[in-house]
Amino acid sequence: MSQNKNILITSAGTRVSLVNIFKTELQLLFPDAKVLTADLNPEFAPACRVSDGYFKVPLVLDDKYIPELLKIAIANNVGLIIPTIDTCLLKMSQNVEKFNEHNISILVSDPPLVKQFNDKKLTNLFFESKNIAVAKLFSKTDYELPLYIKPIDGSSSIDNFIIRLHDELHHYHFRNEKLLFFEYLDHDKHTEFTIDMYFDINSKLKSLVPRQRLEVRQGEVKKGITKDAFFNSIIWDIFKDIKGLRGCITLQIFVNHSTNKIYGIEVNPRFGGGFPLSYLAGANYPKWIIQEYLVGDIEIPEFHNWKKNLLMLRYDGEVLIPNFLGA
Repeated sequence: MSQNKNILITSAGTRVSLVNIFKTELQLLFPDAKVLTADLNPEFAPACRVSDGYFKVPLVLDDKYIPELLKIAIANNVGLIIPTIDTCLLKMSQNVEKFNEHNISILVSDPPLVKQFNDKKLTNLFFESKNIAVAKLFSKTDYELPLYIKPIDGSSSIDNFIIRLHDELHHYHFRNEKLLFFEYLDHDKHTEFTIDMYFDINSKLKSLVPRQRLEVRQGEVKKGITKDAFFNSIIWDIFKDIKGLRGCITLQIFVNHSTNKIYGIEVNPRFGGGFPLSYLAGANYPKWIIQEYLVGDIEIPEFHNWKKNLLMLRYDGEVLIPNFLGA
């Protein structure tokens, strides 16, 4: 249990809902504690502007990132750090002990799992080992249209392409060694789900909430609905014995309309952009995280009583900063 009760959310960006959720839950347990944020450009990050304080940090891949983050955490009585983007997860997981020496926890899974799930090829091997189908991976010299092209280590739908015709393929797709050619799973024939799973501090699976993705923009769900789906027990059995996962883990799958065949797409060992829907459905992962990492000695019970068929319709909002002279 940490004596420090402040939380630091890194790469905060536009995660306004996530910051506000943690502020709400933290104040209920520790009224004087703060939810702080860090970002490359915090003055222009909406989530930083709604937090209790923010800090500018170097690029995640910069060698100065971890030392600067540790310095900020120590100086501001941070007891828990929550990373939010794929590119920082491995570096954070490899430096857990460095922060633990200062009584600071990082909500991150073990390095081998982070590395596995950041690699699309290794993720497919994981699904296949669990008897879950995957989209076929093609060679760049032997493929069939339509294609879905995405980077081996990508996120947020950056460099993702749907290719239906040969003239839509360009030299870039072939030259970029990170881009992989996958079988395209047509949305007219499949339904896409994200499943928010919660693993406690001892890597025990405690809850999962499936969200049907009705509309997606730049990799983040804009319209979604919680579903009590047939595959819940299947997913639970697959993940319940995996050691080394912690916190909110987001799983993406496709389900074929006619056969109910499940296709594994991605496992992201972090909060997903659509998590607020699971939270509003009653799956209070932030409260459990605060209880486990900042209160301590608490056993989180399994939770299955989340609200089914809860529809979320998201919209763009504004964070206004008066008298701003920094531009």
